[in-house]
Amino acid sequence: MESRFQKVVVMGLGYIGLPTAALIASKGISVYGVDINRKVVETVNEGKIHIVEPDLDGLVHEVVRRGLLKASTSPVKADVFLIAVPTPFKEGYIPDTSYVESAIKMILPYLEERNLVIIESTSPIGTTEKMYNLVIKERPELKDKIYMAYCPERVLPGKILYELQYNDRIIGGITLASTKRAKEFYSLFVEGELHETNAKTAEMCKLVENAYRDVNIAFANELSLICDKAGIDVWELIKLANKHPRVNILQPGVGVGGHCIAVDPWFLITQYPEESRLMKTAREVNLFKTEWVIHKIKNEIKNFEKNNGRKPKIACLGLSYKPDIDDLRESPALYIVKRLVSEGYDILAVEPHIKELSDLKVYKLEDALEKADIIVFLVAHRDFRHLKIKGKRVLDFCGAL
Repeated sequence: MESRFQKVVVMGLGYIGLPTAALIASKGISVYGVDINRKVVETVNEGKIHIVEPDLDGLVHEVVRRGLLKASTSPVKADVFLIAVPTPFKEGYIPDTSYVESAIKMILPYLEERNLVIIESTSPIGTTEKMYNLVIKERPELKDKIYMAYCPERVLPGKILYELQYNDRIIGGITLASTKRAKEFYSLFVEGELHETNAKTAEMCKLVENAYRDVNIAFANELSLICDKAGIDVWELIKLANKHPRVNILQPGVGVGGHCIAVDPWFLITQYPEESRLMKTAREVNLFKTEWVIHKIKNEIKNFEKNNGRKPKIACLGLSYKPDIDDLRESPALYIVKRLVSEGYDILAVEPHIKELSDLKVYKLEDALEKADIIVFLVAHRDFRHLKIKGKRVLDFCGAL
């Protein structure tokens, strides 16, 4: 291992930062994980994890035990500073890069010549250069003496550790030298191919990948709306259409969630509104699908009340944004449940990957199925796929059955 990469600071210990920190530490590199949440820091220092991700608990336990991973609320001097903090959006879907900027400001006192700063957080085009200028404004003596690059993560929750190691990575530096230095660093723990480019292209590549997926999901969701009106089984339709050798329609759902697909297209739409009309329409379709699901559930409730003379209990199965994980970020299923609860409906929320929520009661699957009059499938978790439900009205919006 090159001596210049002996210590790494990872800013942010969430769904990307913690697995990345653990993977780097597993290669024998000293990693210092930084998070503003003290509870997260304490959990990691105990060799435990605060998220659900296969195999991550064992890896974190091992690297903490070996002294290769330590967590704190503040950074230290290091050779590499990796930024993996959230980039949500503000009102009007305007990207909020304040977390990235705060992370950069936190590391400013610790930066030294020849340090490598990498941003992995999803960012608007031009963010890496903007952050470099921020560093130079505050520390002018570092001009042309540090390396800075952008390298977006592209992992699937549930397979994060594997994909961090084996997926190809796009690496874009603010200079060619920065690109080369970042590539040298990633080669220490990534088996996939490392593709060189510039920072702006790397930033846009991340946004384009998820905007592309959003458009394809919107097509499937739009099909589900048409099929409902036409009295056609959308799941059968898609299965048959996909028999065509050049057709691969995705599965519809209750909308789009997660930290990427539901967010990233807005980074392009708000920055280039006139040129991104298709992307904006796709976002609107996927947002409308969530409202459509709420409308369908309410109609079913009305029919039940009319036929039975009482209000029903509704079991809503699934709260996470995709199957078999506990990630609630931008989850349309969670939004649906909270909307129905806020409007006074008797909802039995079920999420097998979460024991409790501070603002919503979570029921055990068996209890909810027994008590409910209406069963609503919002997320196609494995736990739900082989259920046999008799004598109750079922609404399946995710193809779980």
